Amino acid sequence: MKKRIINGTIFDEAGSFAAGTLYVLDGRIATEQEYAAAPGEEEIIDAQGCYVIPGLTDIHFHGCVGCDCCDGTAASFRAIAEYELKNGVTTITPATMTLSEEMLMKIAEAAADFEDENGAVLAGLYMEGPFISMEKKGAQNGLYIHKPDVAMFERLQTAAKGKFRTVVVAPETEGAMDFIKALRGKVNISLAHMTADYETACEAIACGATEITHLYNAMNPFTHRAPGPIAAAADSETCRAELICDGIHIHPAVVRTTFRMFGDDRMILISDSMRAAGMPDGEYDLGGQQVFVTGKRAVLADGTIAGSATNLMDCMRTAVRDMHIPLASAVKAAAVNPAKAVGIYDEYGSLTPGKYANVVLLDEELGLRQVYKNGKSVL
Repeated sequence: MKKRIINGTIFDEAGSFAAGTLYVLDGRIATEQEYAAAPGEEEIIDAQGCYVIPGLTDIHFHGCVGCDCCDGTAASFRAIAEYELKNGVTTITPATMTLSEEMLMKIAEAAADFEDENGAVLAGLYMEGPFISMEKKGAQNGLYIHKPDVAMFERLQTAAKGKFRTVVVAPETEGAMDFIKALRGKVNISLAHMTADYETACEAIACGATEITHLYNAMNPFTHRAPGPIAAAADSETCRAELICDGIHIHPAVVRTTFRMFGDDRMILISDSMRAAGMPDGEYDLGGQQVFVTGKRAVLADGTIAGSATNLMDCMRTAVRDMHIPLASAVKAAAVNPAKAVGIYDEYGSLTPGKYANVVLLDEELGLRQVYKNGKSVL
C-alpha cells in the first residue's frame, strides 16, 4: 500500500510546519527513497490548504459516548476507541478511577489483550487512583483510597500484561516516596490529588516522579510564599505537566502563562473526558458517582468539577483558537509529548519515517478533513 500526501503543510520532527510531501508505505511513514523503490500502484492525496499532523495521543481520559474505562468490558473499550479515532485521537491510554483492587483487576484483565482495527490504538492504561489524598480526592471515590502499595500495583500490572503506562500518587501520603523509588523507570509516575507542599513535591520528583496530573486541579495553588507542587514541577527540567484546555477547568491566561513557564516541550494536553463526551446533556456517572453535564461542564452534586465532556481534538482547538497557543506548540502537547511520556514515541507521536502512519489532516480552521490509521482512511 503506497500513499503520497501532497501539497500539505506538514508538522515535522522539530516541532514546526513546512510545505512538503508525506510518504506512506505499508502502513508506516517512509522516506522518499524507500517509497520510490517500492513496487505497486500509489494513491495520491491532495492536502492543499491542510495541516498534516500526527494523530493525537490522549494519555488521560475516562470515557466517551456513554462508555467508561471503568466498565471493564471489551464493548466499552471498543466504543471508546472508535469514537476517539474518528475524532483524530489515534492512540489512547484511558484512565481508571479510585476503585477497589477487585474492580481494577477486572479493568486490567479486559484491557490486557484488547485490540480493535477500527479504533484508536489502546497503548495502555492510566491508573489515577487509589493512591491519592482524601483531602484532594476531587471526583474520586474516597471509600477506595489506599496508601501507595507496590505489591498491589504489580499485581494489577501483571493482570494487565504491562498495560499500565502511568500510575499516580499523592507524594505526602505514607509510603509514597518508597513507592516512587520502587517503580522508577518501570512506569510513568505522576503526582496527583495531593496536599503536598513545594519541598515534598521536589523530593518526589527527585525520587523518580516525571509528571504532574491535570495541573492546578486537585492540588494546592501556586502562591508567592507557598508555591506548592506547581512550582516544583516547573523547576524540574524532567517533569511534564498535564493541562485540560476544555475552556472550563483553566482560564486562558493561565494556560498561556503555563506554556511560557514550562515550555512546550513539557506540556501535555489531556481531555480528562468522562462518558458524557460525545453525548447530550444529562446525568451520567463517574467512578460510581452521579455527574451532571451541561454543555462542556461536568460536575458532582456538590458542584465539584468531574472531568470534562470534551475530546482531546476539541481541547487542542480551544487551546489554539480561544487561548492563543501557537498551533505547533499545541500539536507538540497533544501528540508528541504524551507519546514520549508513556514510552511509545518510538512508534507513535510524530510523522517520522519508520513510525506508524497515524495521520490527521486539518483544514485552515482546524476542522477535521481526514484521519488515517496505519495509512488507511477512517472518515
